[in-house]
Amino acid sequence: MRQTLVYLASALPQSCSPGARLLALQCALRTNEYGEVRLPAGLLRGMRLHQRADLWEELEYAYWLRRDARHPVRARLLDAAMQAQSHRPRRARAAHWALHPLPRCPVPHTLPCAARFAALVLAAHTRPDGTGTAERDLLTHLCGQTPQQLSDLLGQLSRSRFLSSWHDIRSEGEVLWQLGRPPPATLDGRSRDHSCRA
Repeated sequence: MRQTLVYLASALPQSCSPGARLLALQCALRTNEYGEVRLPAGLLRGMRLHQRADLWEELEYAYWLRRDARHPVRARLLDAAMQAQSHRPRRARAAHWALHPLPRCPVPHTLPCAARFAALVLAAHTRPDGTGTAERDLLTHLCGQTPQQLSDLLGQLSRSRFLSSWHDIRSEGEVLWQLGRPPPATLDGRSRDHSCRA
């Protein structure tokens, strides 16, 4: 997953929106050996990207893919590096993981695309104990954001309880974070809500 995020950060223009980055990630992970991809409408609805032709157009404008005129959710990736990728079963597992990176602490679907993409980047750098650290420059590059925008997104993720805390250690150029705790379970074992509680 980290390799795909690094690839997308380099392959897509800085101006590419977070929604287009979420879409590109699923395309990159779901493409077949011919560079062709088809995203089911249900998948796009679940990602809150259904009927967002503008996101596909962004990726077309960046010459990263070309859509099938008869089937708007089908496309061919134009990047030769993606067409040469192997290990399709591994990429399929990564595509599923990208939809639910942290089952015990799900990303609230009500968050804007920028915050959801940032949460995915953080999840890819989070250790099993729920803590994570990464260079600030790396996070801004992977998220396609400025340092100030990244701070704003981390604040949103903290307010949504996805993160219980985060610290910007400017002297070391690193960001540290702690995931929020999973929602408390009821007597039947089910969680009481779908957002993380600190």
